[in-house]
Amino acid sequence: MTGLAGVTGRPVPPGSGWPGDPATPATPAATDAAGARALAAEAMAAGSLGELTARQSVCRACPRLVAWREEVAAVKRASARTQQYWGRPVPGWGDERARVLILGLAPAAHGGNRTGRIFTGDRSGDVLFASLHRCGLAAIPTSTAAGDGQRLTGARMVAAVRCAPPANKPSVTERDTCAPWLAAEFALVAPTVKVIVCLGGFAWQAAWPMLQSAGFALPRPRPKFGHGSEAALAAPGTGPAFTVPLGGKALDAPAGAGGPGGGQVLLLGCYHPSQQNTFTGRVTPAMLDEVFRRACRAAGIGGAA
Repeated sequence: MTGLAGVTGRPVPPGSGWPGDPATPATPAATDAAGARALAAEAMAAGSLGELTARQSVCRACPRLVAWREEVAAVKRASARTQQYWGRPVPGWGDERARVLILGLAPAAHGGNRTGRIFTGDRSGDVLFASLHRCGLAAIPTSTAAGDGQRLTGARMVAAVRCAPPANKPSVTERDTCAPWLAAEFALVAPTVKVIVCLGGFAWQAAWPMLQSAGFALPRPRPKFGHGSEAALAAPGTGPAFTVPLGGKALDAPAGAGGPGGGQVLLLGCYHPSQQNTFTGRVTPAMLDEVFRRACRAAGIGGAA
C-alpha cells in the first residue's frame, strides 16, 4: 500500500484517502486515559459506530505505544521498505450487525500496523482468514491490505489493544487505557452478537470486563481459557440496565440497544493463530475450523441452528 503522496516514514494522516480510514482531519484524538474514556463514551451515547472507530483510529493515549507504532512505521521491515505503513491504532471492522465477534490481542507491528486492518498482512492472518473463508465468515481466503476486497459476513473483528505493542506485550495500564474503546464498541454491536471468539488467553481475559460493563452477570469462578473452552452467559435485560461504565459512572446505552437477543451469548476460546503456534502444531487449520464452525452453529449462520 502506498500513500496518496508516496511512501513516507510518518503515519497515514486521517482522511488522506487510505482505504477504510474512518477518520477525518477533524476527528478528535485522545491524549490520555481520561480523554479515551470521554471520547468513547460520547460516541457510544450517540450510537455512532462510525464515529467510535474514527476516534479509535487516531488515539494517542499511551505514549509508549504511540512511540513504538510510529517508529515501526518509519523504520519498516526490509521486505516492506517501499510501502507506506498505517502507523495508527487499528479500529474494529466488519459486519455492523455481526452475530460473531472475534476478539484478538493487538495489531502486529508489520501486520495491522502496516495495513490498517487487524490480522491482515501477516502469517497469523493468512491462517485465520483462510479458516474464516472456509467457514463462511469471510468473502475471500486472504487479507493482504485494506481495500483488497476482503469482507466479513456475519462477523466483526476487534482487538483488546488497538496499537501494536513492543514484543506483542501491552502493559496492564495500556490494556486498561484502551478498554473503553472495546467496551463502547461491544455496546454498539451487542444487540446482534451471539458468539464471542477469543483468540488467545489475553483476549479471553479482556472479554470479562467488556461483558461485565455491558451488564452480563459473570460466572464464579471464571472459566479457564483453553482451545475449545466455552462459557454461556445470560444476556442482560433491556433498556437502561444495559450500560457501559465509562469515565467512572454508568452510561445508558444508545436507544435500541438492549443486549443480545436469544437469551445468551456464547464465549469460545481458541488458541491464537500465531506463527509460533501454527509452526509447532499447537493450533492447526482443522482446529480453527472446528471453533469457527461451532461459532457459526451457535450464531445461526449458514442455516445452522
